[in-house]
Amino acid sequence: MLNIAVLGCGRIGRMHAENIAKHPRARLAGVFDVYAPAAAEVSAHLGTTNFATAEALMESDDVQAILIATSTPTHADFIEMAAKYGKPVLCEKPIDLSLERVNECARRIAGSNLPIMLGFVRRFDPGHRAVRKAIEAGQIGELHQVTITSRDPGMAPDAYIAASGGIFRDMTIHDFDMARFILGEEVETVYATGSRLVNAALMERYDDHDTVTVQLTSVSGKQVTILNSRRAVYGYDQRVEAFGSAGMAISENHANTNMHLFGETFTYQRPALQNFFIERYQAAFAAEIDAFVEAVEKGVAPEVGFEDGRLALVLAEAALKSLREQRPVKTAEVE
Repeated sequence: MLNIAVLGCGRIGRMHAENIAKHPRARLAGVFDVYAPAAAEVSAHLGTTNFATAEALMESDDVQAILIATSTPTHADFIEMAAKYGKPVLCEKPIDLSLERVNECARRIAGSNLPIMLGFVRRFDPGHRAVRKAIEAGQIGELHQVTITSRDPGMAPDAYIAASGGIFRDMTIHDFDMARFILGEEVETVYATGSRLVNAALMERYDDHDTVTVQLTSVSGKQVTILNSRRAVYGYDQRVEAFGSAGMAISENHANTNMHLFGETFTYQRPALQNFFIERYQAAFAAEIDAFVEAVEKGVAPEVGFEDGRLALVLAEAALKSLREQRPVKTAEVE
């Protein structure tokens, strides 16, 4: 039984705490949040310790591993603190909004053999994983092109946008990791375009974009197209398509039910898509916890580690540079 404590009791931290509490080989060893009422509510709901400070949580002999679900600017600090105390980590993405800070964190934890896992949960989605397995099994021949569609159901609150670090670091970063996961090789060139089509005034205020397309080219010439929007009126749009020399594999959207409705004036009407990421990736979040527990139990490197988080941020920085300079950017330019 692995005793895992959770730092951060917001929406995603609470979900992680509940998933840990349900896991057959894990135990929720406690929680902490700088907003005391949130931690008190989660600890009471799940019957676990409410630590007074992050340091107290780290120091506790009852805590064997840490899940970091705090605000992004604290992630690198907590990773370094966990390494100091010898506690394996599962950290929500991104490691930090600054590549320089991420590289500094990498230097500070260098030499540690502790499992450090990044929360790129979409790798654990059954449909997305099935696409990767189809490629590995040769079912679509040689991979040529990948299309990743990721559109949110609606704009996040203004305060969230202000602190997000921009669409590439906040939203597209999941798709950058998915691109690397599906490709099975590194990206060499990034070309990004962006528009302000959903909320132009808000995007102008924060020098951000709400609608972006990114073209990635791998070291062997494989192509990836990423399509992002901050608002899809029909729901949370999440699709992955891999096209190869002998066929194609697609991971489709999830609707609220699998029912199709047929009538006199319509066919194939379906219920709405699942609302947002917690609903859509429910099975993936549970599988992510399972993968973390297994990595710690076996003392092996997790499937998606610190370097994967760093490389996803490299792609985000390359995309931002490409957008600003209106040209393709080599990843080596921002490493």
